[in-house]
Amino acid sequence: MRRPLLNRRLDGLGTTVFAEMSALAQRTGAINLGQGFPDTDGPEEIREAAVRALRDGRGNQYPPGPGVPELREAVAEHQARFYGTRFDPDTEVLVTAGATEAVAASMLALLEPGDEVIAFEPYYDSYTACIAMAGARHVPLPLRAPDFRPDLDALRDALTPRTRLLLLNSPHNPTGTVLTRAEASAVAELAVAHDLLVVTDEVYEHLVFEGAHHPLISFPGMRERTVSISSAGKTFSFTGWKVGWVTGSAALVSAVRTAKQYLTFVSSGPFQHAVAEALRLPDTHFSSLREDLRRKKEILSAGLEEAGLTVYRPQGTYFVTADIGPLGEEDGITFCLRLPERCGVVAVPHSVFYDDPDAGRGLVRFAFCKQDDVLREATDRLKTLRDWSR
Repeated sequence: MRRPLLNRRLDGLGTTVFAEMSALAQRTGAINLGQGFPDTDGPEEIREAAVRALRDGRGNQYPPGPGVPELREAVAEHQARFYGTRFDPDTEVLVTAGATEAVAASMLALLEPGDEVIAFEPYYDSYTACIAMAGARHVPLPLRAPDFRPDLDALRDALTPRTRLLLLNSPHNPTGTVLTRAEASAVAELAVAHDLLVVTDEVYEHLVFEGAHHPLISFPGMRERTVSISSAGKTFSFTGWKVGWVTGSAALVSAVRTAKQYLTFVSSGPFQHAVAEALRLPDTHFSSLREDLRRKKEILSAGLEEAGLTVYRPQGTYFVTADIGPLGEEDGITFCLRLPERCGVVAVPHSVFYDDPDAGRGLVRFAFCKQDDVLREATDRLKTLRDWSR
Protein backbone atom coordinates (compact mmCIF):
# COMPACT_ATOMS: atom_id res chain seq x y z
CA MET A 1 0.00 0.00 0.00
CA ARG A 2 1.31 3.43 -0.90
CA ARG A 3 -0.14 5.22 2.11
CA PRO A 4 0.76 4.30 5.72
CA LEU A 5 -1.93 2.27 7.46
CA LEU A 6 -2.05 4.41 10.59
CA ASN A 7 -3.88 7.73 10.41
CA ARG A 8 -1.17 10.37 10.21
CA ARG A 9 -2.75 12.22 13.13
CA LEU A 10 -1.74 9.30 15.36
CA ASP A 11 1.76 8.98 13.94
CA GLY A 12 4.31 8.47 16.70
CA LEU A 13 1.82 7.65 19.45
CA GLY A 14 2.15 3.85 19.40
CA THR A 15 1.57 1.67 22.47
CA THR A 16 1.02 3.59 25.70
CA VAL A 17 3.92 3.71 28.12
CA PHE A 18 1.69 2.21 30.82
CA ALA A 19 1.12 -0.94 28.80
CA GLU A 20 4.83 -1.18 28.02
CA MET A 21 5.94 -0.77 31.61
CA SER A 22 3.29 -3.14 32.98
CA ALA A 23 4.44 -5.75 30.47
CA LEU A 24 8.02 -5.15 31.62
CA ALA A 25 6.94 -5.68 35.25
CA GLN A 26 5.27 -8.98 34.35
CA ARG A 27 8.22 -10.18 32.31
CA THR A 28 10.78 -9.41 35.02
CA GLY A 29 8.69 -10.04 38.13
CA ALA A 30 9.42 -6.48 39.27
CA ILE A 31 7.16 -4.47 41.61
CA ASN A 32 4.98 -2.31 39.38
CA LEU A 33 5.03 1.27 40.62
CA GLY A 34 4.51 2.49 37.06
CA GLN A 35 0.87 2.10 36.15
CA GLY A 36 -1.57 3.83 38.48
CA PHE A 37 -3.87 1.13 39.74
CA PRO A 38 -4.38 -0.10 43.33
CA ASP A 39 -3.32 -3.63 44.22
CA THR A 40 -6.38 -4.16 46.44
CA ASP A 41 -10.08 -3.84 45.65
CA GLY A 42 -12.31 -1.12 47.03
CA PRO A 43 -15.09 -1.44 49.63
CA GLU A 44 -16.55 -4.92 49.96
CA GLU A 45 -20.10 -3.59 50.11
CA ILE A 46 -19.63 -1.95 46.71
CA ARG A 47 -18.23 -5.11 45.18
CA GLU A 48 -21.23 -6.97 46.56
CA ALA A 49 -23.50 -4.31 45.09
CA ALA A 50 -22.09 -5.20 41.65
CA VAL A 51 -22.69 -8.90 42.31
CA ARG A 52 -26.23 -8.15 43.42
CA ALA A 53 -26.88 -6.13 40.26
CA LEU A 54 -25.58 -9.00 38.13
CA ARG A 55 -27.78 -11.53 39.91
CA ASP A 56 -30.84 -9.27 39.77
CA GLY A 57 -30.39 -8.66 36.06
CA ARG A 58 -29.84 -4.90 36.46
CA GLY A 59 -27.58 -3.74 33.66
CA ASN A 60 -26.87 -7.12 32.06
CA GLN A 61 -28.48 -5.82 28.88
CA TYR A 62 -27.86 -2.43 27.28
CA PRO A 63 -28.36 0.31 29.88
CA PRO A 64 -29.77 3.69 28.78
CA GLY A 65 -27.40 5.66 26.57
CA PRO A 66 -26.88 8.52 29.06
CA GLY A 67 -26.35 6.03 31.92
CA VAL A 68 -28.66 4.31 34.39
CA PRO A 69 -30.91 6.83 36.17
CA GLU A 70 -29.68 5.70 39.62
CA LEU A 71 -26.09 6.62 38.77
CA ARG A 72 -26.94 9.92 37.11
CA GLU A 73 -28.93 10.88 40.20
CA ALA A 74 -26.05 9.82 42.47
CA VAL A 75 -23.55 11.88 40.45
CA ALA A 76 -25.79 14.94 40.72
CA GLU A 77 -26.13 14.38 44.48
CA HIS A 78 -22.34 13.99 44.80
CA GLN A 79 -21.67 17.32 43.05
CA ALA A 80 -24.16 19.11 45.27
CA ARG A 81 -22.89 17.38 48.42
CA PHE A 82 -19.21 18.18 47.97
CA TYR A 83 -19.17 21.37 45.88
CA GLY A 84 -22.62 22.93 46.07
CA THR A 85 -23.07 22.67 42.30
CA ARG A 86 -26.44 21.41 41.10
CA PHE A 87 -27.15 19.47 37.92
CA ASP A 88 -30.24 17.98 36.37
CA PRO A 89 -29.53 14.21 36.28
CA ASP A 90 -31.68 13.84 33.17
CA THR A 91 -29.99 16.46 30.98
CA GLU A 92 -26.73 17.54 32.66
CA VAL A 93 -25.10 14.21 33.60
CA LEU A 94 -23.66 11.65 31.17
CA VAL A 95 -22.11 8.29 32.12
CA THR A 96 -19.04 7.21 30.13
CA ALA A 97 -16.62 4.30 29.86
CA GLY A 98 -14.23 5.84 32.33
CA ALA A 99 -12.79 9.35 32.24
CA THR A 100 -10.66 8.49 29.22
CA GLU A 101 -13.73 8.07 27.03
CA ALA A 102 -15.20 11.23 28.49
CA VAL A 103 -12.10 13.18 27.41
CA ALA A 104 -12.16 11.57 23.95
CA ALA A 105 -15.85 12.26 23.42
CA SER A 106 -15.40 15.86 24.60
CA MET A 107 -12.53 16.50 22.19
CA LEU A 108 -14.36 14.87 19.26
CA ALA A 109 -17.56 16.76 20.02
CA LEU A 110 -16.18 20.23 20.70
CA LEU A 111 -13.18 20.58 18.38
CA GLU A 112 -12.73 21.06 14.67
CA PRO A 113 -9.56 20.87 12.53
CA GLY A 114 -7.39 23.92 13.13
CA ASP A 115 -8.62 24.58 16.66
CA GLU A 116 -6.02 24.95 19.40
CA VAL A 117 -6.19 23.28 22.82
CA ILE A 118 -4.05 24.46 25.72
CA ALA A 119 -3.21 21.78 28.28
CA PHE A 120 -0.81 21.54 31.20
CA GLU A 121 2.47 19.79 30.41
CA PRO A 122 3.38 17.14 31.53
CA TYR A 123 0.03 15.59 30.64
CA TYR A 124 -1.81 12.28 30.74
CA ASP A 125 -0.85 10.65 27.46
CA SER A 126 -4.37 10.15 26.08
CA TYR A 127 -4.87 13.92 25.88
CA THR A 128 -2.62 14.37 22.87
CA ALA A 129 -4.17 11.37 21.11
CA CYS A 130 -7.70 12.68 21.64
CA ILE A 131 -6.77 16.17 20.46
CA ALA A 132 -5.04 14.68 17.41
CA MET A 133 -8.04 12.49 16.53
CA ALA A 134 -10.20 15.61 16.58
CA GLY A 135 -7.81 17.27 14.12
CA ALA A 136 -6.92 20.03 16.55
CA ARG A 137 -3.52 21.30 17.68
CA HIS A 138 -2.15 20.74 21.19
CA VAL A 139 -0.49 23.77 22.81
CA PRO A 140 1.40 22.79 25.98
CA LEU A 141 1.56 24.98 29.09
CA PRO A 142 4.61 23.74 31.04
CA LEU A 143 4.52 23.06 34.78
CA ARG A 144 8.13 23.23 35.92
CA ALA A 145 9.96 21.73 38.89
CA PRO A 146 10.29 22.17 41.78
CA ASP A 147 6.77 23.49 42.49
CA PHE A 148 4.99 22.70 39.18
CA ARG A 149 2.73 25.76 39.43
CA PRO A 150 0.90 27.04 36.33
CA ASP A 151 2.35 30.23 34.84
CA LEU A 152 -0.77 32.35 34.26
CA ASP A 153 1.16 34.93 32.25
CA ALA A 154 2.35 32.15 29.94
CA LEU A 155 -1.24 30.97 29.65
CA ARG A 156 -2.33 34.45 28.52
CA ASP A 157 0.54 34.57 26.03
CA ALA A 158 -0.44 31.17 24.62
CA LEU A 159 -3.93 32.33 23.69
CA THR A 160 -4.53 33.01 20.01
CA PRO A 161 -7.64 33.59 17.88
CA ARG A 162 -7.56 29.84 17.19
CA THR A 163 -7.68 28.85 20.86
CA ARG A 164 -10.93 26.96 21.36
CA LEU A 165 -10.51 25.02 24.57
CA LEU A 166 -8.52 24.61 27.80
CA LEU A 167 -7.98 20.99 28.89
CA LEU A 168 -7.09 21.10 32.57
CA ASN A 169 -6.28 18.36 35.07
CA SER A 170 -6.37 19.11 38.81
CA PRO A 171 -5.30 17.32 40.93
CA HIS A 172 -2.68 16.89 38.25
CA ASN A 173 -1.20 13.66 36.94
CA PRO A 174 1.77 13.21 37.00
CA THR A 175 3.03 16.12 39.16
CA GLY A 176 0.40 16.07 41.93
CA THR A 177 -0.22 19.81 41.64
CA VAL A 178 -3.59 21.03 42.97
CA LEU A 179 -4.84 24.37 41.70
CA THR A 180 -5.37 26.94 44.43
CA ARG A 181 -8.62 28.85 44.54
CA ALA A 182 -6.77 31.93 43.27
CA GLU A 183 -5.27 30.01 40.34
CA ALA A 184 -8.59 28.40 39.44
CA SER A 185 -10.32 31.79 39.63
CA ALA A 186 -7.70 33.37 37.35
CA VAL A 187 -8.10 30.58 34.80
CA ALA A 188 -11.87 30.98 34.93
CA GLU A 189 -11.60 34.73 34.34
CA LEU A 190 -9.39 34.13 31.30
CA ALA A 191 -11.83 31.56 29.92
CA VAL A 192 -14.73 33.96 30.27
CA ALA A 193 -12.82 36.94 28.87
CA HIS A 194 -11.72 35.00 25.78
CA ASP A 195 -14.93 32.97 25.37
CA LEU A 196 -13.15 29.62 25.73
CA LEU A 197 -14.53 26.18 26.44
CA VAL A 198 -12.94 24.28 29.32
CA VAL A 199 -12.73 20.53 29.87
CA THR A 200 -11.60 19.55 33.37
CA ASP A 201 -10.27 16.10 34.28
CA GLU A 202 -10.98 15.75 38.01
CA VAL A 203 -10.57 12.01 38.59
CA TYR A 204 -8.33 12.59 41.64
CA GLU A 205 -10.78 15.05 43.22
CA HIS A 206 -10.91 13.14 46.53
CA LEU A 207 -7.15 12.51 46.71
CA VAL A 208 -6.00 15.95 47.87
CA PHE A 209 -3.39 16.11 50.65
CA GLU A 210 -2.71 19.86 50.66
CA GLY A 211 -5.30 22.54 49.97
CA ALA A 212 -8.68 21.63 48.49
CA HIS A 213 -10.23 20.75 45.16
CA HIS A 214 -11.92 23.71 43.46
CA PRO A 215 -14.00 22.65 40.43
CA LEU A 216 -13.74 25.29 37.71
CA ILE A 217 -17.38 24.77 36.81
CA SER A 218 -18.31 26.34 40.17
CA PHE A 219 -16.72 29.72 39.34
CA PRO A 220 -18.68 32.68 37.91
CA GLY A 221 -19.33 32.43 34.19
CA MET A 222 -18.08 28.83 33.94
CA ARG A 223 -21.29 26.82 34.14
CA GLU A 224 -22.14 27.24 30.45
CA ARG A 225 -18.60 26.67 29.16
CA THR A 226 -17.19 23.82 31.28
CA VAL A 227 -17.30 20.06 30.80
CA SER A 228 -16.43 18.52 34.17
CA ILE A 229 -15.14 14.93 34.10
CA SER A 230 -14.58 12.40 36.88
CA SER A 231 -14.81 8.66 37.48
CA ALA A 232 -15.16 5.92 40.07
CA GLY A 233 -11.82 4.20 39.47
CA LYS A 234 -9.55 6.34 41.64
CA THR A 235 -12.03 7.17 44.39
CA PHE A 236 -13.29 3.61 44.95
CA SER A 237 -10.32 1.49 43.76
CA PHE A 238 -12.24 -0.32 41.02
CA THR A 239 -10.27 0.90 38.01
CA GLY A 240 -11.28 -2.10 35.89
CA TRP A 241 -14.97 -1.19 36.02
CA LYS A 242 -14.42 1.84 33.76
CA VAL A 243 -17.28 3.99 35.02
CA GLY A 244 -16.87 7.72 34.45
CA TRP A 245 -19.14 10.70 34.03
CA VAL A 246 -19.53 14.15 32.59
CA THR A 247 -21.39 17.04 34.19
CA GLY A 248 -22.15 20.39 32.60
CA SER A 249 -24.85 22.46 30.98
CA ALA A 250 -27.48 20.58 29.02
CA ALA A 251 -26.11 21.96 25.74
CA LEU A 252 -22.54 20.82 26.43
CA VAL A 253 -23.57 17.42 27.76
CA SER A 254 -25.76 16.91 24.69
CA ALA A 255 -22.80 17.70 22.43
CA VAL A 256 -20.52 15.27 24.25
CA ARG A 257 -23.23 12.60 24.26
CA THR A 258 -23.54 12.90 20.48
CA ALA A 259 -19.90 11.85 20.07
CA LYS A 260 -19.91 9.35 22.95
CA GLN A 261 -22.82 7.33 21.53
CA TYR A 262 -20.68 6.39 18.54
CA LEU A 263 -17.74 5.27 20.66
CA THR A 264 -19.00 2.69 23.17
CA PHE A 265 -22.70 3.65 23.10
CA VAL A 266 -23.05 2.11 26.59
CA SER A 267 -20.86 0.13 28.99
CA SER A 268 -20.49 -1.32 32.49
CA GLY A 269 -24.23 -1.82 33.14
CA PRO A 270 -24.15 -3.67 36.49
CA PHE A 271 -21.16 -1.63 37.66
CA GLN A 272 -23.11 1.58 37.13
CA HIS A 273 -25.60 0.43 39.75
CA ALA A 274 -22.77 -0.38 42.16
CA VAL A 275 -21.07 2.99 41.63
CA ALA A 276 -24.38 4.72 42.37
CA GLU A 277 -24.21 3.15 45.82
CA ALA A 278 -20.52 4.01 46.16
CA LEU A 279 -21.12 7.70 45.56
CA ARG A 280 -23.52 7.69 48.51
CA LEU A 281 -20.98 6.23 50.96
CA PRO A 282 -20.49 8.30 54.13
CA ASP A 283 -17.84 11.00 54.34
CA THR A 284 -15.62 8.63 56.32
CA HIS A 285 -14.92 6.61 53.17
CA PHE A 286 -13.54 9.63 51.35
CA SER A 287 -11.53 10.91 54.32
CA SER A 288 -10.08 7.49 55.22
CA LEU A 289 -9.05 6.90 51.60
CA ARG A 290 -7.27 10.24 51.56
CA GLU A 291 -5.47 9.62 54.85
CA ASP A 292 -4.49 6.10 53.84
CA LEU A 293 -2.91 7.41 50.64
CA ARG A 294 -1.27 10.28 52.52
CA ARG A 295 0.53 7.69 54.65
CA LYS A 296 1.54 5.66 51.58
CA LYS A 297 2.84 8.83 49.94
CA GLU A 298 5.18 9.37 52.87
CA ILE A 299 6.39 5.75 52.85
CA LEU A 300 7.36 5.96 49.20
CA SER A 301 8.67 9.54 49.32
CA ALA A 302 10.93 8.80 52.28
CA GLY A 303 12.18 5.63 50.60
CA LEU A 304 12.98 7.44 47.37
CA GLU A 305 14.90 10.09 49.30
CA GLU A 306 16.88 7.38 51.10
CA ALA A 307 17.64 5.90 47.69
CA GLY A 308 19.26 9.20 46.74
CA LEU A 309 16.61 10.78 44.51
CA THR A 310 15.25 14.31 44.81
CA VAL A 311 11.56 13.92 45.62
CA TYR A 312 8.79 16.39 44.78
CA ARG A 313 6.02 15.50 47.20
CA PRO A 314 2.59 15.77 45.54
CA GLN A 315 -0.34 17.82 46.80
CA GLY A 316 -2.73 15.25 45.37
CA THR A 317 -3.18 12.10 43.21
CA TYR A 318 -1.27 8.91 44.02
CA PHE A 319 1.96 9.62 42.17
CA VAL A 320 5.34 10.92 43.30
CA THR A 321 7.73 12.63 40.91
CA ALA A 322 11.45 12.22 41.53
CA ASP A 323 14.59 13.65 39.93
CA ILE A 324 17.21 11.00 39.12
CA GLY A 325 20.00 13.56 38.68
CA PRO A 326 21.54 13.02 42.16
CA LEU A 327 22.20 9.39 41.17
CA GLY A 328 24.28 10.56 38.24
CA GLU A 329 21.49 9.63 35.84
CA GLU A 330 20.29 11.92 33.07
CA ASP A 331 17.76 10.05 30.96
CA GLY A 332 14.53 8.81 32.54
CA ILE A 333 13.70 6.39 29.74
CA THR A 334 17.04 4.61 30.00
CA PHE A 335 16.77 4.65 33.79
CA CYS A 336 13.27 3.12 33.80
CA LEU A 337 14.17 0.44 31.26
CA ARG A 338 17.12 -0.63 33.40
CA LEU A 339 15.38 -0.27 36.76
CA PRO A 340 13.64 -3.70 36.81
CA GLU A 341 16.92 -5.51 36.27
CA ARG A 342 18.85 -3.29 38.64
CA CYS A 343 16.51 -3.45 41.63
CA GLY A 344 13.23 -5.12 40.66
CA VAL A 345 10.99 -2.03 40.46
CA VAL A 346 9.10 -0.48 37.54
CA ALA A 347 8.48 3.27 37.18
CA VAL A 348 7.43 5.58 34.32
CA PRO A 349 9.69 8.22 32.73
CA HIS A 350 8.25 11.73 32.73
CA SER A 351 9.49 12.44 29.22
CA VAL A 352 6.56 10.50 27.72
CA PHE A 353 4.24 13.16 29.16
CA TYR A 354 5.85 16.02 27.19
CA ASP A 355 5.80 17.22 23.58
CA ASP A 356 9.52 17.90 24.01
CA PRO A 357 11.00 14.78 25.69
CA ASP A 358 14.04 16.74 26.89
CA ALA A 359 11.76 18.86 29.11
CA GLY A 360 11.16 16.01 31.56
CA ARG A 361 14.22 13.96 30.74
CA GLY A 362 15.53 13.57 34.28
CA LEU A 363 12.19 13.02 36.01
CA VAL A 364 10.46 9.73 36.87
CA ARG A 365 6.97 8.98 38.21
CA PHE A 366 6.25 6.37 40.89
CA ALA A 367 2.77 5.23 42.00
CA PHE A 368 2.08 4.73 45.72
CA CYS A 369 -1.45 3.24 45.51
CA LYS A 370 -0.09 -0.10 46.72
CA GLN A 371 -0.15 -2.09 49.94
CA ASP A 372 2.22 -0.86 52.64
CA ASP A 373 4.37 -3.99 52.59
CA VAL A 374 4.71 -3.73 48.80
CA LEU A 375 5.83 -0.12 49.09
CA ARG A 376 8.34 -0.98 51.81
CA GLU A 377 9.74 -3.85 49.77
CA ALA A 378 10.01 -1.54 46.76
CA THR A 379 11.82 1.14 48.76
CA ASP A 380 14.21 -1.46 50.19
CA ARG A 381 15.03 -2.53 46.65
CA LEU A 382 15.40 1.05 45.47
CA LYS A 383 18.01 1.75 48.15
CA THR A 384 20.42 -0.40 46.16
CA LEU A 385 20.45 2.38 43.56
CA ARG A 386 23.05 4.16 45.68
CA ASP A 387 25.43 1.29 45.00
CA TRP A 388 24.87 1.64 41.25
CA SER A 389 25.63 5.36 41.37
CA ARG A 390 29.02 4.93 43.05
